Amino acid sequence: MASLPFLKALSELKKDITNRFGIRFDPFTLLIPGLIFLFLSYVLMPGPVTLAFSLSLFLSPVWLPLLLRGGVMKLWYVLKRSEFIAKQKYILLEIKPPRNLVKTPLAMEAFLSSIHLTGGESTWWARFKGGIRPFWSLEIASFEGKVHFFIWTRANLRKIVEGQLYAQYPGVQIVEALDYTRLISAKPEDWVIWGCDFNATGKNPLPIKTYIEYQLDSVQKEPEQVDPLSNLIEFMSSIGKGENIWLQFVIRPHQGERYGAGPGTKEGTRRNAEGKVYTWRDEGKELIEEIRKKARNPYVDPATGEERPGFPNPTKGESELMGAIDRNTTKLAFDVGVRGIYIVKPDTFNVGITSHLIGLFKPFTNTGWNGINSTKWMKRFDDYPWEIGVAERKNYYRRKLVEAYRRRQFFYDPFFHDGLFGDETMILSTEELATVFHIPSQSVQAPGLERISSATSEAPTNLPT
Repeated sequence: MASLPFLKALSELKKDITNRFGIRFDPFTLLIPGLIFLFLSYVLMPGPVTLAFSLSLFLSPVWLPLLLRGGVMKLWYVLKRSEFIAKQKYILLEIKPPRNLVKTPLAMEAFLSSIHLTGGESTWWARFKGGIRPFWSLEIASFEGKVHFFIWTRANLRKIVEGQLYAQYPGVQIVEALDYTRLISAKPEDWVIWGCDFNATGKNPLPIKTYIEYQLDSVQKEPEQVDPLSNLIEFMSSIGKGENIWLQFVIRPHQGERYGAGPGTKEGTRRNAEGKVYTWRDEGKELIEEIRKKARNPYVDPATGEERPGFPNPTKGESELMGAIDRNTTKLAFDVGVRGIYIVKPDTFNVGITSHLIGLFKPFTNTGWNGINSTKWMKRFDDYPWEIGVAERKNYYRRKLVEAYRRRQFFYDPFFHDGLFGDETMILSTEELATVFHIPSQSVQAPGLERISSATSEAPTNLPT
């Protein structure tokens, strides 16, 4: 389905409208234009429309059972997955970095590789029972300018998370924390709530500007370090009393769902040349091949006089891009949904904060490659005086946004944002994800970044008892 040209064009149009005007194409949003289109079609062309309805009714014994079967199966998966998610116990772990931390984002990349767990969907029977592979939430939250780092996880995976974090960050302190999202009511009647999602600006195999481009793949002298996350932390440290900024990255191992070929889809939907599940690696190979074709300089065969394609002769920029795509797609990848929320008391609302939140990931944009941009879904339906029910609709989306954040869901109902066309989330390699979320080293001196005074460690094993 994703390969049909008109659907691809429609997907791009939908994405542009969402990003430009903040209009999300949920079922209600699609229903109204659909009914208007149907009515106008009947008024202008009553004969063809009537014939189409009659033909559809005549063929209903063929298409109706298939439609009902698909609907029943979808409802079954929603029910069983919801039951599975509800049965799990989840905890929120806070990561407290020490003052003398010198680790680079490479340490976070190693940690992310260790939690790339694909179990839970290995067989059709496991999926039929509602099994899903683990998903995680990496979070940065600022409470009145105090910045904290969190990881939300299943309780039965706590030892894996703690063990791998301590292995990469020996000096950190990891403690179970209260869920900060439930410490305030976050009701639209009591708080001003503004939020947005974030998505990739280009195709997923195209890399963003990672820590390797910032030369953070090795430990440098402190004055030479340029951590792109410092801009984000400084911004989150700048808010004042009564203000809160929540930022989360909901992740799960990439298995090809974006391309209609992952677990839970029909066999044979989208496959690569080898007959295996089509993933972003295959899309990356196609992008590299496209660049190579464009880099061919045609020549005229002296014997026949015919123009023939020459050998690839890419420019330096094209060669670097092909190398970056290849490096990016050889690493493990996660499906990633990103959302940010600004929650503030009405008397302290600062519209400038929303502008900064929209451009939060500009330091990671690589011109001609990829970047991360906001989808401004709280900017809607309030431009003109004749629009009715604006406040009610905005409050509905505010409540939905907060509840989705609290549940840490992006991939499964009832907060399923993979959309009709599968482009509401992005795919990031462990290198890219470690760039936008890592424990900053001591080079980041933001005043609101809370650190512990000294590193903690376990007691020696040879103490007398």
